[in-house]
Amino acid sequence: MTTGQDRAAQPDAGSPDEERLPSIAEQMADQLGGWRGLVESSIPVVVFVIANVIGELRPAVIASVAVALLIAALRLAQRRPIRHAVNGLFGIAIGAAIAWRTGNERDFYLPGILYGVGYGLVLLLSAAIRQPLVGWIWSVLVAKGRSEWRDDPRLVRTFTGLTVLWGVVWLAKVGVQAGLYLAHQDTALGVARLLLGYPPYALLLLITVWTVRRVTREATPEPLPGN
Repeated sequence: MTTGQDRAAQPDAGSPDEERLPSIAEQMADQLGGWRGLVESSIPVVVFVIANVIGELRPAVIASVAVALLIAALRLAQRRPIRHAVNGLFGIAIGAAIAWRTGNERDFYLPGILYGVGYGLVLLLSAAIRQPLVGWIWSVLVAKGRSEWRDDPRLVRTFTGLTVLWGVVWLAKVGVQAGLYLAHQDTALGVARLLLGYPPYALLLLITVWTVRRVTREATPEPLPGN
């Protein structure tokens, strides 16, 4: 008999070639966009930081947005997935518009800071009400919409702990950026944006995938009270 726990890891054990659980490398590559996605999403921010150091704000804004548009157009022309490029372009465009309007280069990073605060708080709130966001994201991205993990207290605890970890790390890294923002450390803020962007995300993703795979493969399901 297939347990709910096994189904959370492998939606259809009868067709392993079609429904197998992606490997850790495959899941990380999908979420991060591969090495190309990592590089492409960082280039506009790097361009802004460098152009702003050696020049003025508005040329830096124009250069970063132009590079982001070029990357998105190139991926579209190559018929490659543009999800990561579009997400990056959206974030760059909002920050650039605010910085252009206010004339303060640090405002380029303000949307990312506010988004990070909101995301971290939502993660912690979802864990507090026993609806861990990481678990639901896992259901969508890995378990093909299935949520059998809700029937296994062990997996609920696992996803709750992982969600708290994500929320704490997210708020910590955003706190560093917010401190630099308030201190008007514009160049340091740009460097922090790069260093605290994908590296913590990749590490959290690796921990999440490894932990869930270990639990789903090794743990014995616990029946819910009353079942």
